Amino acid sequence: MDAKGYNAALTELRGVRDDIKTVRKDLDRLQRELEQLERDRDERIVELAAFEKAKADRIAPAAGLSVADIAALAPDLGSGSPTLQQPAETAPPRAPAPGALAPDLRQGADDTASALPVEDTAQAPAAAPASGATPDAAEEPVTTAAAAEPEGEERELPSIPAGERGDAWAAAAANLVSRRPTYTQQVWDTAFLDAETGMLVHKANSGPVDLGSRSAADILTAVSAVLPESVERIYITAGDPWHRDADSFPYLTDAVADWLNAPTPGWTVASGKGQAKGKDRLAGHFVHERLPVGRWQKGPRHLELCPVGGWFDPEGADPVTVRDAFVLLWKALHEHWPDVVLMGSPARTGRDLWSRTIPTKTGAKWADGYPVMSSEIRGLLHATAGQGRAELFTPPQVPQQLPQITELDRTFAYAKHTWIGAVGAPQRVSAATFASWSEKEQINALYAPSHWQIRVTVPQGWNHVGLLPAPITGEAAWTYPNEPGGTFVTWAGGAEVNLALRNHLMPWKIEILDGLVWESGSPLREWADKLKEAWNRLTSLAALHGDERERTAAHLAARAVRSILLYGIGAFAQRPRLTTGSAPVGEERSIPPGAEIISTDGEFITWERRTFSPDPYAHPEWAAGVWSGARAGLLSLRMRQDNVSVGALHLPPGTIIAFRTDAIYTTADVNWPYHGQPGDYLKKGHLPFPVTAPTTLTELMALKSFGRGFASDYEQGLETAVRAAGGDPDMAQQWLQDRQEA
Repeated sequence: MDAKGYNAALTELRGVRDDIKTVRKDLDRLQRELEQLERDRDERIVELAAFEKAKADRIAPAAGLSVADIAALAPDLGSGSPTLQQPAETAPPRAPAPGALAPDLRQGADDTASALPVEDTAQAPAAAPASGATPDAAEEPVTTAAAAEPEGEERELPSIPAGERGDAWAAAAANLVSRRPTYTQQVWDTAFLDAETGMLVHKANSGPVDLGSRSAADILTAVSAVLPESVERIYITAGDPWHRDADSFPYLTDAVADWLNAPTPGWTVASGKGQAKGKDRLAGHFVHERLPVGRWQKGPRHLELCPVGGWFDPEGADPVTVRDAFVLLWKALHEHWPDVVLMGSPARTGRDLWSRTIPTKTGAKWADGYPVMSSEIRGLLHATAGQGRAELFTPPQVPQQLPQITELDRTFAYAKHTWIGAVGAPQRVSAATFASWSEKEQINALYAPSHWQIRVTVPQGWNHVGLLPAPITGEAAWTYPNEPGGTFVTWAGGAEVNLALRNHLMPWKIEILDGLVWESGSPLREWADKLKEAWNRLTSLAALHGDERERTAAHLAARAVRSILLYGIGAFAQRPRLTTGSAPVGEERSIPPGAEIISTDGEFITWERRTFSPDPYAHPEWAAGVWSGARAGLLSLRMRQDNVSVGALHLPPGTIIAFRTDAIYTTADVNWPYHGQPGDYLKKGHLPFPVTAPTTLTELMALKSFGRGFASDYEQGLETAVRAAGGDPDMAQQWLQDRQEA
């Protein structure tokens, strides 16, 4: 820069200074206006509070504040509503941050158990309170959505209290045991509807119906006119009618709520009352942006509309093929469970099938049922046991331009980690107790089903990915520190702690602060083995059947078996149950205490509420063990039959692009042994040419989609490229790269 340029830059800088002064004046004026409006609002609230029948839960949404804010302005008014509390039986020692509450809801359906709505993953068959109904748990005041916490800051996890109080946590809940049911689930008569084309399939019958505007009212009218009254569930295979007016709303959830709450003449929202035992019937609508469930009734008739996407991505299959997939699924499961009934979701189906593997033989261990952990332990595991690892490495962690990218996906991964599980009440192991043990006793404890509070130090010289999860605020909920010398406190399962201590690269420093150790058992083994056999059968059928429609149906059915195990494991975690509902504006008193208002359109208020319930099938210790094993397997796994180790730690440092639950994205081109068995790494996607490093999940998913298509059709694609390039190999590679960029 010369003198002339320097003076010109100074002149420009002065202009920026003057602009800042102008903006500051505007900000000061706006701040004064805001403060005046807030004072006006507060005065109006105080005036309203003087009315003898005033209620904080009615004033709060009108003011755009929480009930707590209203109570602070008008303390006398707060006494008319229940105080903020959490049921003592299920309250965790410290509430997790919002980002940790349900990270599963933010994952893609193909990647994690938490992809299903919490309604489907957190309830026991015919046990949990119905959606839309007020649970029996202690009540909480209605609140509006709280401000989000800052992203990526350290988050403190709860601890077990010291002394006898903490020791008392390590016990089973009173009168809460998982026992084999004595009843059989009742079968639902089911139909399948393509809401885009109007094609309706019921048993052997199929044909088009006029769905009108595809509103809930028009669909209910159309299908009820042609289907027998025995049909109670209709799976939507395509068309997503609840997204019909999505362009008119800022959020998909608002569009879904509007569609579900629209008038349906002659039909009312289902109450769920009067059902027989074993009838998988819930009440009220379930609002979810991708997988909502609408439930209506007309006299004694009940009708449920739900997306088939909760079971599998139909991948463009028509309703007849989807029906055939459910038939094949039922047949494959019936070979192992003669009383199998496909329930409303894979999670509920999975838990029901598992309950029918509980031992009943007199004298058999656990024939009296598996004890459910104390509410304190369940709360602790809910707050400290994360699910699948989701991590994206962006420049400068990786090069801006990647030489290539490979997707290595673990086939049916969770099924690999169900061999051993925790049974009985845990032993609480304090730091002093662990230190007093011999080395052999310590090793045995770490290899047993266990959950540990630890202080972790990343060793100096470490140059690979992080090994253990550390809690952070925000949607990510967990990060995996790998900076040499870094220290953090966290909770982790025994599988991950063992990997950190005994990996082939460099041992990490682990200090045991506290822990829970269970007896080793096999509570999930029979259930998982049967599901794996059904999956193997359907996978073989999908590969070998001569009819293309049957191959597609078998492939979808195999995906459904995967969902049953995946989401069934998630259901054991007993995440807080999400209850959603709506109320007309002016009738806010009908909103149950403890609910959070999530949207309003001027006519209806949509609310949601998270609660725990006494659940005889709640076993978060099993889910935590499987998730910990799967995260460890993502890093290192021994394939004994091939005498080779696989996983991220066996790839060169700096070549990992991302983790997505059971998949690794890497710039390394590897060919690990693959036998098509649960836990094996399949080379599922591959782009063998330079690509720009993804910086967002959307960009990664785009590369994933293209890489899978490229890998599955590489030879044909290369032939096409060579033809397009006139036989020039270099131009062919450029043609392929241009295709990727497009």
